[in-house]
Amino acid sequence: MSSILTNTGAMTALQTLKMVNRSLGETQSMISTGKRVATAKDNSAVWAISKAMESDVAGFKRISDSLSLGQATIDVARKGAETVTDLLTQVKEKIVASQEENVDRNKIQTDINALRDQISAVVGASQFNGQYLLENTSQTAGTGGINVLASIDRSSDGSVSSTDIRVNKQDLGTGASEIGAALTALTGAANNLAGDGDGAAFLMTGAATAPTGTTTFGTAATGTVAAGTAFSIAISGSAGGGLTNTAGRNDISFVAREGDTYADVVSGLTAAFNAYATADQGASTSVGAVSSGNTITFTGHDSVGPNFSLTVNEYASDSTTTIGGRLSALSDVDVTTQSGADAALTAIDGLIDIAIDSASAFGSAQMRIETQSDFVTGLTDALRSGIGTLVDADMEATSARLQALQVQQQLSIQAMSIANQAPQSLLSLFR
Repeated sequence: MSSILTNTGAMTALQTLKMVNRSLGETQSMISTGKRVATAKDNSAVWAISKAMESDVAGFKRISDSLSLGQATIDVARKGAETVTDLLTQVKEKIVASQEENVDRNKIQTDINALRDQISAVVGASQFNGQYLLENTSQTAGTGGINVLASIDRSSDGSVSSTDIRVNKQDLGTGASEIGAALTALTGAANNLAGDGDGAAFLMTGAATAPTGTTTFGTAATGTVAAGTAFSIAISGSAGGGLTNTAGRNDISFVAREGDTYADVVSGLTAAFNAYATADQGASTSVGAVSSGNTITFTGHDSVGPNFSLTVNEYASDSTTTIGGRLSALSDVDVTTQSGADAALTAIDGLIDIAIDSASAFGSAQMRIETQSDFVTGLTDALRSGIGTLVDADMEATSARLQALQVQQQLSIQAMSIANQAPQSLLSLFR
């Protein structure tokens, strides 16, 4: 049945044309944006995933910047530590030269002083954007290094957390420690000391067999000591050529640095005592100390007559106390005398080892950061590729679809034109 009121063919052709135009619009949007999922209405699930991944990519860009900054900072510190190692090696050469009797030791000492000043200059200049990694004399917890932002981790429940690479400072400072002049030595249980030298005179009397005595620090070698806590050994009552009396609490001392344990304290105080004994008695003296864990074993003279007494004291952390650098013993190097040259030769290898260990630590940290940087770069590329797989349009298929839809559009317009002309045939019935 034909009707002049309802043109079913035209209505069908119009719906087809609308559908074709809608598909054509979507295809043209894909071509213009390059994406098949450009907005949430295109595919809400895929769009949500892609946006979460895009936020991660943006975060990893900032992480790459952080790693680059950290790498540059550590590179400066590593080169500084390597330079200090080379300078200390030159100091050792001068000390070895001073062992010869027919040399001008005063001139050698002048050269050593110049090298020591150069080490201080290198340590002071080894900074990047104001960040120093070659000095660590802070008494405040948590300031012994830097955290380099290394990654962001997304867990299965959607929560996000960050991961840091911790790079500890390496103390190559040459400044000497100093115990506050007004401080009073701790006594009783508060001093964490036990043994022959526990705050009281311990007599080291010369005999056919060298006498010994021990002092124990804390309850365990691994126990931590508050930064700024100071320890000293006082020599008194010297007689018969015994060890010379100390003039003050800083002659034989050690001030704990951030993170030091009782083992570190014992090692440092032992080195200070041996340096004092060697400088006073010469390298051949039997007077000395040996560290083991958190215990120092002292040895006196091995001949009848010379004797002395020693007292080990502990002082609480105080703002008047200065924490010295790990290379502070460099300031005590004095080769103008034979005993001083002997003591310097004993001490210099330990200082070189400190510098070598510091450079090695920075080298390991720098290698780790470089590896992480390469990983982050590769991970970012993989994330971008994954996002593209989810949302990017297949341009070859989209181009072919565009051409097909353009043909369908033209055919739909032609069909609608034919359908609109059909009612005109009814006019012939009324002629």
